[in-house]
Amino acid sequence: MEKIEKTDIKATMALLLAMIIWATSFVVLKATFKIYDPMFVICGRMFIGSFIFLFVIKKLWKKCSYQKGDYLLLLLMAIFEPCLYFIFEAIAITKTTASQAGMISSTLPILVAISAFFILKEKTTILTWLGFFVAVAGVVILSIYSEVTVSAPNPILGNFLEFCAMICATGYTIVLKRLSSRYDPFFLTAVICFIGSIFFLPLALIEGGGFPQEFVLLPVLGIVYLGSVVTIGGYGLFSVGVSRTKASTAAAFINLIPVFTVFFSWIFLGEKMNITQYCGCGLIFVGVYLSQKK
Repeated sequence: MEKIEKTDIKATMALLLAMIIWATSFVVLKATFKIYDPMFVICGRMFIGSFIFLFVIKKLWKKCSYQKGDYLLLLLMAIFEPCLYFIFEAIAITKTTASQAGMISSTLPILVAISAFFILKEKTTILTWLGFFVAVAGVVILSIYSEVTVSAPNPILGNFLEFCAMICATGYTIVLKRLSSRYDPFFLTAVICFIGSIFFLPLALIEGGGFPQEFVLLPVLGIVYLGSVVTIGGYGLFSVGVSRTKASTAAAFINLIPVFTVFFSWIFLGEKMNITQYCGCGLIFVGVYLSQKK
């Protein structure tokens, strides 16, 4: 129980790096969607991740302990994320800005904490809840004072769909926690890549109109980055963090994604942030600190 009750340094570093990587994914998705159909981008991302895992899947499997009926949990995990999650997020990114989509991701810790309390029977302290709500207050400030641009034609719909993606991410995190005690974190990441590839291929061919006729270098590199660094690195590191701490504690780090996303969106997409939004970022950091304080 000691490993679950405390967030050790390895879990903290793994979760922090995963949040930085995931924050960059909003920017890369926004940029690649301008050139290629979202379903093609997601499909390519899954195939690249699957191809890399083919070389190590047997080694990863040896570290796992399969129990009867686990295939249902593995399938459920993949249905939540990447299947449903990426459908909602892909559409959301085309309707709202990368920074606003990143802001909505801060609702995930609240959703996970509530679910973990009822499903995993995890205890949640008052200080943890206070940290969550302080962080959410920061997200609200960021959202209220964000400016709508031409890159966000329907931000209300986009933000709603991103919230739906967070509900799916909640289901993924809860199931992941159930499986993490007997499965290697990177094996679980491989599972979502393999199932995601099968799921998104017909969508890319039918909804996306097939594969593009020409390949533009930067968007192609973006897809490679999403499939290798974001999918394998981000999900792998998050799985490591979840395996070493409580699901609700790991999810609290999601509050950092909006801050990193706003920063990267400003650097690479020119999405600006005002002084009030900086204050909102500060509240998010305070909220994460309170949620981790024992």
